[in-house]
Amino acid sequence: MRRLNEVAVHRFREKASVFLTELHPARDAAERAAVLASLRKRDFDATHHCSAWREGAPVATFGADDDGEPSGTAGRPMLAVLEGAQATDLIAICIRWYGGTKLGTGGLVRAYTEGVQGALADADARGLWEEVRIVRTGEIQVPAAQAHLPFALLGAYPGITVQDQAFDGELALLRFACPPELAKALEHAWQERSRGGSIRWD
Repeated sequence: MRRLNEVAVHRFREKASVFLTELHPARDAAERAAVLASLRKRDFDATHHCSAWREGAPVATFGADDDGEPSGTAGRPMLAVLEGAQATDLIAICIRWYGGTKLGTGGLVRAYTEGVQGALADADARGLWEEVRIVRTGEIQVPAAQAHLPFALLGAYPGITVQDQAFDGELALLRFACPPELAKALEHAWQERSRGGSIRWD
């Protein structure tokens, strides 16, 4: 999964309509709303401001808006391209100035798809991405006298990092991060090692 660092742009013309697609970093709803409002104000004379966005690592929420284009011809194709690119924490906005010639539903899908693909290509060419490591965080509690046990278990799994260890009275608290695909196996192994203990996941 990857996250955008700067704005990427792609502009083209299709049957007299002009399409301008911009990808903007945006990590939450407030940032997305600010970007969209800014572009609507800047390009107030455009016919449509269609959008698609993804948020979180792993992706927790996403969405798309056709902004007046026939349902399913703009936002959803744009979102599909973002999904295929494994991009997150961004919003894609495709601005269209209608040129008087209808493209049809198939033509619209192709145009909005091409817009996002072109902006992604611009981001690739300019090296605007950072890799996002997806992790799941958890906490193990044990009696202080057994504080070594979680370390022994976690050390046997690649990709797990210990984030913090603290003591609360007679308890030792160990926080760690691991790849999501290891969570189930790790939980089972800890239940066996601790004879019924559990991991508290965030």
